[in-house]
Amino acid sequence: MTRVKRGVTTHARHKKVLNLTKGHFGARHRLYRTANESMIHSLMYAFRDRRNRKREFRRLWITRINAASRIHGMSYSRLMDGLKKADVQLDRKILADLAVRQPDAFAAVVDVAKTSAS
Repeated sequence: MTRVKRGVTTHARHKKVLNLTKGHFGARHRLYRTANESMIHSLMYAFRDRRNRKREFRRLWITRINAASRIHGMSYSRLMDGLKKADVQLDRKILADLAVRQPDAFAAVVDVAKTSAS
């Protein structure tokens, strides 16, 4: 059996880990063992937080819509109920954007919801 030296593959693997941990603090981007541990945790956090980002944005949109609709004398739940009854196909992202950037257009949407809710 011929002898296999594994320095090249090991060096490549270490280099890959150290490149992934570029920007981490201290030994977390310099030393392979700590960098490897840091990389594993960071990839787990990235996976988890890609899903959490969607939740956080939805919460933000709901908060913005609620605040804007209360300015017009309507709660969030009544607004969404009125929009559903009026068959308005605007999602929360668009409604929140309207509430922040175009208050006049949002006021018109609230009026539509008010007329269909009552």
